[in-house]
Amino acid sequence: MGFDIPEPYCWDESFKVFYEQLDEEHRGLFKGIFDLDANRGCANTLKTLQNLVSAHFSAEEKMMTKANYDSFAPHKAAHEEFVKTLGGVGTPVSDESINFAKNW
Repeated sequence: MGFDIPEPYCWDESFKVFYEQLDEEHRGLFKGIFDLDANRGCANTLKTLQNLVSAHFSAEEKMMTKANYDSFAPHKAAHEEFVKTLGGVGTPVSDESINFAKNW
């Protein structure tokens, strides 16, 4: 989504959005992707990431709705597309799928 992708793939202050809950969730997403990259054959690691993503998107969408966020519909559509794509990933996870998650 427009950021340089760090290697190793770890959250840093440049990704801060200044909403503590979202920043904490983003840290967890980075860790989930990092863990999956290191354990591409582990279905539990993939499922953990899928659950983290769903929980994060749900919380973020609630915040957007409460704030009457103008671009809610396209943002929600992007979330839905990401969840759909990630939901179609199986183990072992491919380079393409890892890169998709990192670059989203």
